[in-house]
Amino acid sequence: MVAKLQKRKKKALPRRAKTGLGGVPSDKGFAHVMNYFHFEVANKDLSESIKGYVRKTFSKKDSQAILANPEFKFYAFTHHCATAWWMMMEMTMCEKSEYYANALNNYLQGLLESGRIIQAEKKAQAKDDDKVVSLSPMQRLQNKIGRTIMQDLLDLEDSWMEGEKTTIDIYALFKKHGLPSSATVAVREVVEGWLLDYEDAYHKRCPDAVEGYSHLKRPELNRRLKSCQEMLSDIDRIKSAGKATRATRVKGPKAADKQVTRVNYKKEDTEFKLVSIPPIQIVGKRRLYIFNTKYKSLTEFVSNSVNGFQISGSTLKDFDPVNSRSVKLRKPNEFLPIALGKTPKQIDKEWQKLTTKTTVPNGRINKETILLRVMDQ
Repeated sequence: MVAKLQKRKKKALPRRAKTGLGGVPSDKGFAHVMNYFHFEVANKDLSESIKGYVRKTFSKKDSQAILANPEFKFYAFTHHCATAWWMMMEMTMCEKSEYYANALNNYLQGLLESGRIIQAEKKAQAKDDDKVVSLSPMQRLQNKIGRTIMQDLLDLEDSWMEGEKTTIDIYALFKKHGLPSSATVAVREVVEGWLLDYEDAYHKRCPDAVEGYSHLKRPELNRRLKSCQEMLSDIDRIKSAGKATRATRVKGPKAADKQVTRVNYKKEDTEFKLVSIPPIQIVGKRRLYIFNTKYKSLTEFVSNSVNGFQISGSTLKDFDPVNSRSVKLRKPNEFLPIALGKTPKQIDKEWQKLTTKTTVPNGRINKETILLRVMDQ
């Protein structure tokens, strides 16, 4: 048997590292430099040599335009890179170097023109990117209606034109597509338009409608009429359901310090030796006692709100007129200590012994009013 000869694998020789700009043989003349740039200088250094020449030679605006070109434009032609380096190093010019210098400048002029175009395109693109189209909530809803329920209606109309006896459940479709009740307006317009046409044809009120639907028998016209009426009924139910589930906007109460900024009250009375509590303590409480020093009347307010009292200007809000009361005191110095120190039940017991008439207060607080006491019950 003849033994098969196995091919020897060639040993992969490592690439010789390029010397770079540090070993340019500038003493051997321009031709040797061009040859060196072609074989010994890496792309990164090639680019940097020509870019350095651009920054030194051209204005800032023009150099920015030239440097806007793709990277390969700066290392693709090694003779341009060698020429740029030669001129940057201010080496002696000869006939050959002069020739390549002119060629380099022509090349860079071309890059200047193309760079300006690139800059303009980037600027235009940036403007387009900044123009973000923001749709309003109504536009987004209209788009959703168009691609959901309206498409369902168009499919239904197509099936009717093909002679099929189909129908759709508008209520179920609204739930499926997650459409709000406000979307019923557009749907109603379509269905009511169909209903009007079918009624004109069925009752022969419009010659055009009669002629347009002459291919349909009366039972089919009647079926479509009922179908449209059912769809309109569904639309009414959707609208009613939307009203029932619509969240009621509740205005939150103002902060206590904001409510009491305009309260007009008496801070201290020397005759009855009384001092008012800060009005901010009233907000949110359930019971309040005040005393009018001019008319010697004591008032008890009871709140009918879960949030307690609120104040607007100098008027007390959210008090119960049935359980709130006011009375004129004949002997204030005897009753006021009771109002200041006893419980509501004890105060009520003593109140019942008073002979003066009890009236319903109006909630006004004025400059003669001492704010006696507040309670949580």
